[in-house]
Amino acid sequence: MNWTLALPETLLSVAGLVLLLAGVIPKRDMTFPITMGTLGALLVAAVLVLGSADGQAFHGQFVSDAFARFAKILILLGAATGLLLALDWNEKQGIARFEFPILVLFSTIGMMAMVSASDLITLYMGLELLSLSLYVIAAFDRDNARSAEAGLKYFVLGALASGLYLYGASLTYGFAGSTNFSAIATAVSGEGGVSLGVVVGMTFVVAALAFKISAVPFHMWTPDVYEGAPTPVTAFFASAPKVAAVALLVRVLADPFADLAAQWQGVIWLASLGSMLLGSFAAIRQPNIKRLMAYSSIGHVGYALMGLAVATDTGLRGVMLYMAIYIVMNAGVFAVLVAMRRQGRSLERIEDLAGLGRTDPAMALAMAVFMFSMAGIPPLAGFFSKLYVFLAAVQEGYWVLATVGVLTSVVGAFYYLRIIKIMYFDAAEAALDPRSSAVSFVLAGAGLFNVLFFLFPAPIVAAATAAVAALAG
Repeated sequence: MNWTLALPETLLSVAGLVLLLAGVIPKRDMTFPITMGTLGALLVAAVLVLGSADGQAFHGQFVSDAFARFAKILILLGAATGLLLALDWNEKQGIARFEFPILVLFSTIGMMAMVSASDLITLYMGLELLSLSLYVIAAFDRDNARSAEAGLKYFVLGALASGLYLYGASLTYGFAGSTNFSAIATAVSGEGGVSLGVVVGMTFVVAALAFKISAVPFHMWTPDVYEGAPTPVTAFFASAPKVAAVALLVRVLADPFADLAAQWQGVIWLASLGSMLLGSFAAIRQPNIKRLMAYSSIGHVGYALMGLAVATDTGLRGVMLYMAIYIVMNAGVFAVLVAMRRQGRSLERIEDLAGLGRTDPAMALAMAVFMFSMAGIPPLAGFFSKLYVFLAAVQEGYWVLATVGVLTSVVGAFYYLRIIKIMYFDAAEAALDPRSSAVSFVLAGAGLFNVLFFLFPAPIVAAATAAVAALAG
């Protein structure tokens, strides 16, 4: 049992327990030191992830490979960004409590366990550790009725998704004879053909994971939770957990259920198509920018699933590249949303950005870059994220998905460009409050990544290619 392969998760677990004690025992407020300690633990974990070897641990229940490392780095980046955005916002909102960074830390451990899972039981443990933490932070602003409602809705629907997963896993275990991914793959590829029970079990497992990535038709929780949760929490929801769930879906379908591609490709095809259509058209009339970003995220999941529906190495590489670029685009947009405060009051309406080009040119420019990137305008990073998945779809003859993807991108460009129009051409509102240095750091980093990606795409493309190769191997 090579437990050192799980050293990053072990480190974060110990750090979480130590930081929890540090928050409970002293008499003074420890929120800021604990947040800094959590960020330090995430940084050390990232170094350990990059240095970890390939192999299996805990009797084949935990796997370390290039695919897991790629996803874990994105997860750690998303978690760190969420904490940075929450630093100043939570303080001004009056909800700065030490439990917040610790809950983010434990949810990160759950996500890292998910993407390294090579057994249905390990997968469930990671999934529940993530979900239980997210239920709490969604309702973290407990005196706010919308936040409490968001937490309750997410809890009820999340419990339903967990039930779907457990039912699917039990069916798979009953008919395949094992919960281990390798054993399931062997049972599925047997000469006697695959059992109908395994196919039904796989369907329930895919449905549960589709809920976590808010793919149509399991998207219903997303707009309400995104709108009701505190803005830094929404930023976290839209980044790290989404990447973890997409990576997990890729691993589950490309590893134990790879030989059932003929059965699951149609399901993913429909989910991709529905997500692109709903995400694009439902966002058009949204006045609340957080709700708009919720529908936008559903649409982006649809584009990512296009690569999974293709089910080739090129398609899977496109999925991972899409999520890597999306997490940075998303971080930049939510940094602007966190900075939307006027006279100490948090703002959420698109009209509140009116005249930002004159009152805060730097932030308006950054927001314009993120909007153009999300719309897929070259040469920004968002263009290349769509290019890779569209290219994979066209190469394999998935013309309907590719065509719908292009057309919905045009529809999506309408509401992204509308935000730019409001910032630069509408009558200026009063200036926003000064933003924190942490928000400015996220804005600058995300903006530079989106602008300069086309000059240096090779490292990320190579990492994504190695990740998919490890999965296929």
